[in-house]
Amino acid sequence: MEEKKLYQLLHRLTLWIKVLALGIIGSGMLILVYSLGIYRIEPQQVSGTSLSTGRTVPVSTGSVWQAPLLPSLPSNPEADLIRYGHELIAHTALYLGPKGKVRQISNGMNCQNCHLKAGTVPYGNNYGLVASKYPAFRNRSGTVESFEKRINDCIERSLNGQPLDPESKEMKAMVSYMKWVGKDITKENQNEGFGLLELPIPEQAADPVKGKTVYDAYCTRCHGENGEGVLAENGLEYTYPPLFGSNSYNKGAGLYRISRFAAFVKANMPYGVSYDTPFLSDEEAWNVAAYVNSMPRPEIDLSEDWPDLSKKPFDHPFGPYTDNFPENQHKFGPFGPILLANQ
Repeated sequence: MEEKKLYQLLHRLTLWIKVLALGIIGSGMLILVYSLGIYRIEPQQVSGTSLSTGRTVPVSTGSVWQAPLLPSLPSNPEADLIRYGHELIAHTALYLGPKGKVRQISNGMNCQNCHLKAGTVPYGNNYGLVASKYPAFRNRSGTVESFEKRINDCIERSLNGQPLDPESKEMKAMVSYMKWVGKDITKENQNEGFGLLELPIPEQAADPVKGKTVYDAYCTRCHGENGEGVLAENGLEYTYPPLFGSNSYNKGAGLYRISRFAAFVKANMPYGVSYDTPFLSDEEAWNVAAYVNSMPRPEIDLSEDWPDLSKKPFDHPFGPYTDNFPENQHKFGPFGPILLANQ
């Protein structure tokens, strides 16, 4: 509790003092990064969950992908469409949210709440490979999906909304932007940093109770005690998105699989950390993912998903399955027996 109080106190102090400092104190390292809003004190314990063990940090074997820079775009209609696509990804709710000025078809979250910095952050659920992959056959739908279908999937699931007209200017802009982000990438590209960080599968089941402890200590200051997030001053979009409740992503979203949520959290949370300087242990990332995804959120009809049951991911939380493991184990683990049985 003392470390948690210290963590919260340091955060409050930075509202008044802009500091960027780095100090190393013996075996316990203190990092104060105001610009990122992150404070790290290690080694320490949070209700028995170690912060100093089980850290996955990728060992680089090549160059890490870097997105192209928006200011590099020329001044022409094609570039203007790309810039509009960026604006739609970064501020989706302003255009397509409950009070959107173009349409009112989504829940108020922005695409970049899940695809950080408009899909440009290494291991931040970025768009680096999208241009080289789509159109693509997806096992979830059992069909070849276009760019437009993939975007609408996110709108319907992660934004709990209604599909956008594939011929609309907004859809064309988002497609143009995503293609531009991945313009230098081919299927043979060996760069690292695409998509999400791959976390080792834990031997034990993820624990929502321990995850709540992690959430209370490190997530509430941005996402709220009830997962409600923080609205921006304009009241139209979220500075920090809701993680559960009626305004969050629904049960069909990719992040509802805890392996994906844990990977996202590990490389990017608390907000401001990066994949090469992780804050949470692997165990904490899995546990907080279990907690967040155990909380109430909108429903969606998934009856048409995964027509080939053998292609369901090991942590897809809804049956039926080709194995005999229960839904709860598919949702929280342990996953080892499931993976072994489905080899």
